[in-house]
Amino acid sequence: MGTAPIIITGGGSRLGFFTAMALQQDGHQVIITYRKSREELKQLEDAGVVCMQADFSTQSGIDVFLQAIKTQYSSLRGIIHNASEWLEEGECEPHILMEKVWQIHMNVPYQLNMALAELLQNNASTGAYSDIIHITDYVAENGSTHHIAYAASKAGLANLTLSFAKRFAPRVKVNSLAPALLAFNESDDLEYRQERLKKSLLKVEPGFDEAIKGIRFILQSNYMTGRALALDGGRHLV
Repeated sequence: MGTAPIIITGGGSRLGFFTAMALQQDGHQVIITYRKSREELKQLEDAGVVCMQADFSTQSGIDVFLQAIKTQYSSLRGIIHNASEWLEEGECEPHILMEKVWQIHMNVPYQLNMALAELLQNNASTGAYSDIIHITDYVAENGSTHHIAYAASKAGLANLTLSFAKRFAPRVKVNSLAPALLAFNESDDLEYRQERLKKSLLKVEPGFDEAIKGIRFILQSNYMTGRALALDGGRHLV
């Protein structure tokens, strides 16, 4: 599949971790970013994944990461923007909360896409496609009562998909993946799980593999750009 790597931001846990492992096993070279050291990093490194610490909460952290990528690589197969801040109203002051989610869900993808556009185009110049995938959320379309800033920032990320699809066509495809529930945390109690399952028509916990299937589809497609792939179990109809 070539040597141009795929970057996955926030790849140290949950969806990012399993996506990195899956794509590496598919034959891609994968680079993940992580904020804090965790046990999963050794598994990733043992599988051949390149793990790069990056603090995207600051401009200097973004700049250091971009410089490292530009120094070490001449082309990119893709960028999967998975890094996320799951914050609820009341956890901190409103202006701080909005700044945090906007930084991670809007500012970071915007800057990385702009700064790494040449590397994506370099891979595309070989006749292959390059991909940008924004991991958004079901709530970007429907809003949220308790995660208002989060939902707004994910909606902004969904809109970036449209603009970058236009800007980078025809050889760089830009799409988004919009999941609802994928997998519970171990700490989620039975009552919470049952309540969440009732919110979709299919009433199942699909697991991260469902999103990985969607990511693989986007990477393999030659005719999809500027679109959102919804994985919500029919939640929009409940």
